[in-house]
Amino acid sequence: MPHRIIVLGAGYTGAIAAGRLARRLRREDVAITLVNPEPDFVERVRMHQLAAGQDLRPRPFREMFAGTGVELKLAKVTGVDVDRETVTVAAANGTEELEYDSLVYALGSGWDTQGVPGTAEHAHEIGSRPGALRLRERLAGLTAGETVYVVGGGLTGLEAATEIAEARPDLDVALAARGELGGWLSPKGRGHVRKVFAKLGITVHEHTSVTGVEADRVTTADGTSAPASVTVWTTGFAVHPIAKATTLEVTDTGRIVVDGTMRSVSHPDVYAIGDAALAMGPGDKPLRMSCASGVPTAWQAADTIAARLTGGKVPSASIRYFNQCISLGRREGLIQYVTADDRAVPTALTGRLAAVYKELVCKGAAWGVANPTLGLPTRRARLAQQPALTSPAIQEPAA
Repeated sequence: MPHRIIVLGAGYTGAIAAGRLARRLRREDVAITLVNPEPDFVERVRMHQLAAGQDLRPRPFREMFAGTGVELKLAKVTGVDVDRETVTVAAANGTEELEYDSLVYALGSGWDTQGVPGTAEHAHEIGSRPGALRLRERLAGLTAGETVYVVGGGLTGLEAATEIAEARPDLDVALAARGELGGWLSPKGRGHVRKVFAKLGITVHEHTSVTGVEADRVTTADGTSAPASVTVWTTGFAVHPIAKATTLEVTDTGRIVVDGTMRSVSHPDVYAIGDAALAMGPGDKPLRMSCASGVPTAWQAADTIAARLTGGKVPSASIRYFNQCISLGRREGLIQYVTADDRAVPTALTGRLAAVYKELVCKGAAWGVANPTLGLPTRRARLAQQPALTSPAIQEPAA
């Protein structure tokens, strides 16, 4: 009977993991099922562009995984039982229970309202395609002079504010940051962000916390009320809640605790990747939720599963950072170089060249998903004929 591998979620990490597993393992030895509610790949790093009115190239999974042996199941994950090794999904034809031998949990994250009153009812998010499309429709209905208020001064907030301001110069765009604008960047990086914001006419409210959202305004911690025809909420991400409802060892926020191979520390037949995983990076610091962290964790998990199934050497490469790539509209960008543990160094690339660099990074990430079985050795390994590998809890290969 083939070893059953189920991958939950087909974002950057899940899709890459499924394709890499298909490349590493023989089709007759494994059955790989990729579960996702949408039929097309979503370029999450471009959702600010979609919201601003740009059209993105469709990338159907059926075409991407044609001939790979990966089975795509269009369904929503409604439950995971890691003790029974089953996944419950809701598809068009009803509810179904899937059994697995190895599970790759890549359900990712969504927006985090942080419990701020009125946010869920009145604010917009761009962490998902439905959210970006709703914001796109709302922005299209605004008239000149109306205010778009972006809450959150992180990477998503910077990209959303500049993209909207560039696409709609007739609108008044404002951004609220809890600290200094781009405070984590190098002096050169901070200076460039300020320069671009000034050029685009974006109003910046530094050291400002939004404590309430209404249909046409926001309220800040000091009691100030500011007009907001549209509020865009970009203060961070919260992981999918399903893992927290299982017996997996998770953090208080619901991230699955994994070892250096992305394997659950409590359930050895479960691997978690991307935003769903609490994985440690250089300096014993948790990897931040990002595509930059997620893709290497997908590589690590897929290669580890393949090695353990075939009796190969388990990879031990550490995951590190090199830079932070920020688009500031279509014509400006910032490439902030960082240390291995993600701290800014003085060097930064700015301007048009940085925008081109960021675009190439986005295209490269999408290419890696759209061509999931390319770029690796063509020889597929046969499953090791070891009794331990036929049990649900895959064991380490013998030394």
